[in-house]
Amino acid sequence: MSIKFEKHIAIKKSQTTLTCLSDNTELSKQQIKKVMQNGAVWHESKYGINRIRRAKKIVNEGELLHIYYDAAIQDSAPAEAKLISDETEYSIWNKPSGMYSQGTKWGDHGTIYRWAEQYLLPQRPAFIVHRLDKAANGLIIIAHKKKIAAKFSRMFELHEINKKYRAVVEGLIEDITLPYEIKNELDGKVAISEILAISRDSNNQQTIVEIKIKTGRKHQIRRHLSGMGYPIVGDRLYGSNNTDLNLQLSSVELEFICPTRSERVKYSLK
Repeated sequence: MSIKFEKHIAIKKSQTTLTCLSDNTELSKQQIKKVMQNGAVWHESKYGINRIRRAKKIVNEGELLHIYYDAAIQDSAPAEAKLISDETEYSIWNKPSGMYSQGTKWGDHGTIYRWAEQYLLPQRPAFIVHRLDKAANGLIIIAHKKKIAAKFSRMFELHEINKKYRAVVEGLIEDITLPYEIKNELDGKVAISEILAISRDSNNQQTIVEIKIKTGRKHQIRRHLSGMGYPIVGDRLYGSNNTDLNLQLSSVELEFICPTRSERVKYSLK
């Protein structure tokens, strides 16, 4: 049975984080160090609540330590992300299916931004500026300075970043005029996607769809295509009959004005 627990420890005297957690949990010191590196320990002080990764970090009386331990999460290992382009103040990655965009209180070692922090050389901080479903794969932007992250966030808000996706859906899409706009409400908000191109595979009764989104609702492409009657292959949430494969949805193109060079750039996957 997988072990899972959380503890909230009031600090009664100044000591290292490692000592405090060792005295207040049944985890070994080696396990504690791993849990800290994996982002499941939080330090609460007058400065706020932040992840703490250094075992020798001193915590003081009146502060709190929070540990969220889930053995299944700690033992998980995501597939490797691939660096597409290092632009110094930001980088472009090919996120594999199964890797998270954002962590939780239970850890962040399985996220794309933590992967970038650990494996991009020279090492530097990493900030997520947009998300890609865990089940999906493809291009994602990681910022390495807070001011660049803020610029990208603003660009996404203003729809200044063009994103193109490729999906393999069940069934042969016919009788639509391209480009074909899908517009409805998802979760009470307007959601707009646009099918740009299709390629039918009669042998497998599937269609390859190139699609872009004009809004960013949760699971928007998956819900829109399923709503048309063409669920994405491998989509366990939205009606696929073929769930032996991973979700066949990829982010294949990003195009925008570079916030550091002020020139138009495009990144694509074949």
